[in-house]
Amino acid sequence: MLLSSTSSLPASQESILRRLKMRGPQSVKILAKQLAITTMGVRQHLMELDEKGLVEARPETRQPRGRPLHYWQLSALGHQHFPDAHDQTAASLITALRMTYGEKALRELIDQSEAQQLPAYQQQLDAAGPELGQKLTILAEMRTAAGFMAEIRLIPDGWLLIENHCPIFQAASTCQHYCQAELGFLRAVLAEFADVERTDHLLAGARRCAYKISATKTPQRQAA
Repeated sequence: MLLSSTSSLPASQESILRRLKMRGPQSVKILAKQLAITTMGVRQHLMELDEKGLVEARPETRQPRGRPLHYWQLSALGHQHFPDAHDQTAASLITALRMTYGEKALRELIDQSEAQQLPAYQQQLDAAGPELGQKLTILAEMRTAAGFMAEIRLIPDGWLLIENHCPIFQAASTCQHYCQAELGFLRAVLAEFADVERTDHLLAGARRCAYKISATKTPQRQAA
């Protein structure tokens, strides 16, 4: 559910915000082409979103000549427009748990929560069939349903699982073991099929989290 303060945005403006969230800074021409809207229409929507504080423009200094090319991106408020899964409440609970039971107990609780989700993910991936690309598509759908706005991209030496949004960002900022547990969870989910390496990390300053997925030469289940 989107934040109530901006929940009544027109569909075109919602599409622009989602595109900026998924793809990062974009020019007016690129947005117009991708969303099948005129450049004039995109500019009007961006002006209205700018007035609401949801987007901001930055000049592209690499433009060789002519007028500076401006790229539009989400503002801090624009990022907050997307679901947070009660993130502030979770962050407060983490602080209380740490103070009451200590860091070790907090980490064990996070690990237990991740382990409880594992069978459901493995069941869905097993049902997807033997092809790894299809399994990863299902994985991205499940991560999106959990609020991560995930997508799969094919790259020359494997795939990228991209999570364009973190619904537990404040909680993860409070306890970075969430990030360690998430990487361990994805590795456990795909342990029989692929290796997983984090390549982009939101808490390290990246725009999103991303994971490189490389198929193992022989799936462990077949080799057993």
